[in-house]
Amino acid sequence: KNWLFLILATVLVTIQIDANAQQQRKEKYRNKADDPVSKLPYYKKLRWADDLFRSGSYFNAIEYYQQLKQEDERNMYLTFQLAECYSYTRDYAPAAAYYAEVYSSSSKLYPEAIYRSALMEKQLGNYDAAIAKFNKFIADNPKTYKKMKKRALREIEGCNMAMNSIKDPQQVSIVNAGPNVNSAYTESSPYPLGDSTLLFSTMRQNSVAEIDKRTGDYMSRFMVSHKQKHVEQADSFQWALPFDDGNFNNKKFHVANGCYSPGGDRFYFTKCGEMDSLKIECKIYVSKFEKSKWTEPQLLGEGINEGGSNTNPYCAKVGKKEVLFFSSNRKLQSRGGYDIWYSVIDTRTGDYRRPQNAGKQVNTEEDEITPYYDSREGKLFFASKGWVTMGGFDIYSATGGPSRYTNVQNLGYPINTAADEMYFIKDPVGKPDAYIVSNRIGSIALKNPTCCDDIWRIQYEPKLYVMGKVVNRKTQQQMSEVVVKMVDQNGDLKTFNSTDGTFGFNMSRGKSYVLTGDKTQYASSRASVS
Repeated sequence: KNWLFLILATVLVTIQIDANAQQQRKEKYRNKADDPVSKLPYYKKLRWADDLFRSGSYFNAIEYYQQLKQEDERNMYLTFQLAECYSYTRDYAPAAAYYAEVYSSSSKLYPEAIYRSALMEKQLGNYDAAIAKFNKFIADNPKTYKKMKKRALREIEGCNMAMNSIKDPQQVSIVNAGPNVNSAYTESSPYPLGDSTLLFSTMRQNSVAEIDKRTGDYMSRFMVSHKQKHVEQADSFQWALPFDDGNFNNKKFHVANGCYSPGGDRFYFTKCGEMDSLKIECKIYVSKFEKSKWTEPQLLGEGINEGGSNTNPYCAKVGKKEVLFFSSNRKLQSRGGYDIWYSVIDTRTGDYRRPQNAGKQVNTEEDEITPYYDSREGKLFFASKGWVTMGGFDIYSATGGPSRYTNVQNLGYPINTAADEMYFIKDPVGKPDAYIVSNRIGSIALKNPTCCDDIWRIQYEPKLYVMGKVVNRKTQQQMSEVVVKMVDQNGDLKTFNSTDGTFGFNMSRGKSYVLTGDKTQYASSRASVS
């Protein structure tokens, strides 16, 4: 599907091109009555909408399918096409509703529509509704769709996992990197340079009117942003500036996924070009630091850019070996879709060994992308749609490498959500804090609230603990056999049954609590803590 290529290319090119075309059309035809396409006969307009759909211009296709649906409300083909368009643009609510409408009217003609509606409900975080629709798809197809029913069971497992994870969240705060980093279009591939600067890829545009293909502003490029000093908000960023260390940005290609070798003398990144139907094909390049400057980027050979799209390079030490990880949708030796691959580098000769698939402990029949290897922990982090997920792509970790892995784990809520999460990467200086890319609610978006990806900061909570004791107010003697309760501003309650009058609770940053001490035949008392 086109939108997958777009995510892997690190920019939603469909949204960028389509929004630009839509804006130009609106500028030219301020009134719907002035748009010549709107005046076309039904079947010619339908052909026009279908052509837009096939070319990947989903936003413009929506406009004309909506016009056609007003003329023919019961035409389920139009409704299904609208559902598909909204799905590809990651506008989950209307997609779920249109798929459901199709299934209720034409279940025999569109038996998969209820399954797709369930997927959209899942990405909305409506897990109970999603489970009901997945179960209906299974029940309505007792003898067919064996592979999809198996997948539906895994999606149900993901819904249940998500609800349990939300009840027991990880002790982290997820903060948007802010408007100095993020724009209305997609940002991607965060790469921290020490603890003070962030390298990332962006178009750095906030409106379709800013796009001008002639100037090269239409292409995504590398930029850097320094953290602000002497401000109350942790990890806030200054205005982003062009990244000019080497000749990496290119007005003819989208560039992204930058990373340095462990020694800092090589810089890997991807150039992505637009193919037919707005599909994107990416290739991995490398530049070397020689004679006080970076060399002209060279296309990596030795099988690394073999077949299909190759992207998301990350170079790291795995034990004593230096390894280049990347994702590829090549067919040979593939588990399916995009897989995580690796190549061991001979640091003496500079040669790259034949790439190998990371194996079934990591890769599935679906897509695995954006590998990051933490040499300190000996863990591979990656985004997957094939493992049990809370929504679309989730971040997983696996211990081992480069070829064998164990203990594959979902990072849980709120790192993962019902939306898509990709590009997990930790700070390089020993702190547990990290970055992630997500289209979750709260992202700066040009179109619908979940259309576009932003860079988010993961701040691991300090371990905060409140301790105290319950005493008799008159005698100041410590009480025994008392019940202490702690409730936060959201009404979440914790209870501590104390035999000797001492108590302790775990606390979360940024919350205020009220504590009460209770014992039969005694008046209760209160205390507060923030």
